[in-house]
Amino acid sequence: MEWVIEYYVTDNGKYPVKEFVDNLSPEGKAKYIFISDLLEQYGIAVREPYVKAIKGKRKLFEMRIKDKSNIHRIIYFVYTEKTLILLHGFTKKTQRTPAKEIRIAETRMKDYLTWKGGSI
Repeated sequence: MEWVIEYYVTDNGKYPVKEFVDNLSPEGKAKYIFISDLLEQYGIAVREPYVKAIKGKRKLFEMRIKDKSNIHRIIYFVYTEKTLILLHGFTKKTQRTPAKEIRIAETRMKDYLTWKGGSI
């Protein structure tokens, strides 16, 4: 069975990661599709340079996308045995992932888990 990738949905019906991906360059979108395909096929077995665990945040991972002019990240977590939830996308401007971006993902993860009535 393949893995399933789902987008986090806000209370007002927006898909922040989908909107982020829609605004990537054609090269960035192609890399997103490539990495998504890897994740759907291999799940948590996918490693660097495509994905990486976020240090100190045992449940969060980042999809690593690079195009000619920018470095992008999409933060996600494993919800169930075979489901990945894409929480937050951003363009990276510093060497380290900014704490603000991680906080957004954590807030969305908590919101998602509350909505689903579960935990990981």
